[in-house]
Amino acid sequence: MAAQGDTLGLPDSPGSVPLSASLADVIGNADVLVDVTNADGALAAIRSAAEAGVSVVVGSSGIPESTLTEARTLAERHGIGIVIVPNFAIGGVVMTHLARIAARFFDYADLVETHHEKKIDAPSGTAMAIARAVIEGKGGPMTAPAAEKETIPGTRGGDLEGVTIHSARLPGRVAHHELVFAGPGQTLTLRHDSIDRSGFMPGVIAAVRAAATGPGLTVGLEEVLGLK
Repeated sequence: MAAQGDTLGLPDSPGSVPLSASLADVIGNADVLVDVTNADGALAAIRSAAEAGVSVVVGSSGIPESTLTEARTLAERHGIGIVIVPNFAIGGVVMTHLARIAARFFDYADLVETHHEKKIDAPSGTAMAIARAVIEGKGGPMTAPAAEKETIPGTRGGDLEGVTIHSARLPGRVAHHELVFAGPGQTLTLRHDSIDRSGFMPGVIAAVRAAATGPGLTVGLEEVLGLK
């Protein structure tokens, strides 16, 4: 529904929610603020929520270390919970966990990620997290065989310490990640598909509950799900 003045109507209810360009005007008596903007918006939301004594869930990737440091300080100073989650898809988080376990048994890893055509970053934050989990699980770089002849530059994809990563952007897609480990005579494939955005909600709810039990900073849904 369209915004009317300082309120926004709910699509399946006669009710409405307050609307303002200033977060401080609408945060009110909230228990937890959920921010799904970007790295810059996340920092502004964390600062506003902390001043109001409201816990925060951030659903953005690419959060810099400086923001994590400030968030940790604000969480302790104001006694609130702050949970920063690059990926709310529980299946995607479990896939990353399994990739870390499997990596030590293989030398080769190839990762393909596909998202909707309006996603601005490539590779996705989740793809980067999966690749880093592989490297961590391996205890060092994987092996990425170089092409002797690359007819089209970039065909082999990006290379993060031996994990080759390919990004596709297509309309009609939400989020898809497929990781293939390979060794002599065998492959192991891990794949997660987000078919509809409703699949993110169980992760959002889990993160909100974790933030409400603060204080302190938690980074990643792995911590919330007890995978670390």
